[in-house]
Amino acid sequence: MPEQNGQPHDNAETAANGSAEPVRRFSLFRFLLASLVICAVAFAGGFVWFCGNILLTNAPAHVKGDAIVVLTGGPRRIDVALRLLEEGKGDRLLISGVNPSTSGESIRKLTGGDSDLFECCVDIGYEALTTQGNAAETRHWLADHDYQRVIVVTSGYHLPRSLFELRSIDPDTTFIGYPVASLSENAGFAEKFKTLKIVGAEYLKFIGAHVRAYAGLERISGTGLQSSMTDLSARGRAA
Repeated sequence: MPEQNGQPHDNAETAANGSAEPVRRFSLFRFLLASLVICAVAFAGGFVWFCGNILLTNAPAHVKGDAIVVLTGGPRRIDVALRLLEEGKGDRLLISGVNPSTSGESIRKLTGGDSDLFECCVDIGYEALTTQGNAAETRHWLADHDYQRVIVVTSGYHLPRSLFELRSIDPDTTFIGYPVASLSENAGFAEKFKTLKIVGAEYLKFIGAHVRAYAGLERISGTGLQSSMTDLSARGRAA
């Protein structure tokens, strides 16, 4: 007997579609889960590489540059930069990202630096608010000088992102990293755990810097500087 109104055929098609829907959902779930696992493994592997890079990067023994830039924000950075300047590793030093309420003389007294050395060869940068701002401030400073090789002093965990920002904004200048140890040899568990959290946060910022640069988001993120760029030679001289 012929099928009436096509109902058996329609019912079969509906049943087939109904049974296929869970299969599609399960396939989508597996795809999303696999993607999540791959991203997690890549993220964890990247963090291991990042930590290994920090641990294996030592301060160069025989470094020599035209100038030195130290990025503020961590202990001993300025002291190390001043020592390099005193040893003649560079002709001039920029201390970038200094709080506007802190004078060059205050820094000199805190570090025990030589007053004549500060008078002749140290500039203070007050405009940088972020690492991206440090890079912009350094580029402005270098525009006033003829320096081709610059030693960059900052904490070891901060160095990868700092060099990336500097090389991105000024690819014609050679930047040489000089890491400063963040942990003492006798550091306890609490201090090590605190440093690990800092390194983790820095890893996220490192990824963010690459995403921002490759996605062309500089205009959205800003320059990391104060509202106006002050002439370093006039305002920032340490005397």
